[in-house]
Amino acid sequence: MTKTNPLLTISLSTRHMKKLILFAAALCALAIPASAQKFFTRDAKVQFNSDTPMEKIEAVNKSGTAIIDTQTGKMEWKVLIKNFIFEKALMQEHFNENYMESSKFPNATFKGALTDLSSVNFGKDGTYKVKTKGTMEIHGVKKEIEVPGTLTIGGGAITIKSDFTVACADYNIQIPGVVREKIAKEINVKVEAKLNPMK
Repeated sequence: MTKTNPLLTISLSTRHMKKLILFAAALCALAIPASAQKFFTRDAKVQFNSDTPMEKIEAVNKSGTAIIDTQTGKMEWKVLIKNFIFEKALMQEHFNENYMESSKFPNATFKGALTDLSSVNFGKDGTYKVKTKGTMEIHGVKKEIEVPGTLTIGGGAITIKSDFTVACADYNIQIPGVVREKIAKEINVKVEAKLNPMK
């Protein structure tokens, strides 16, 4: 009767276990759904201001939606125009009815992607300067734009900030002559959003 060396058995078992662990880890990696690469929020903040010598107008919307795919760098943003809040109710009314026609064009959207995806390490905490290129749609008009921003990774979330200008004329937003001097031709827009992994 052949005797089994207990040390050899332990050694084989250990190697076998290591292989099983590596195999299981590989299966888990393959089993991660595509949605785990996507980050999302319904609380994106979009703020704009029009600053002229005659008047300063500000509005903020804190209920924008945003999604980014960390594998492709693609992202989409959407804000409901009626959710912009002004200091004065009359300004808000004119904004929705006269300028933006929000009943006819309820949303402003952006669909694009990071132009320098390879410079961002989504697996490492840090802040990255980025550029995003895509299509902005406002007031029913689509326009290709490129905007700068910062992308901060930390605490399992992604925070995106951007500061850019939008020209009213580019989106066929008509300003009545009586208030033309009170509204800037170019509107400053600031965007900030903290996106968490999609579940």
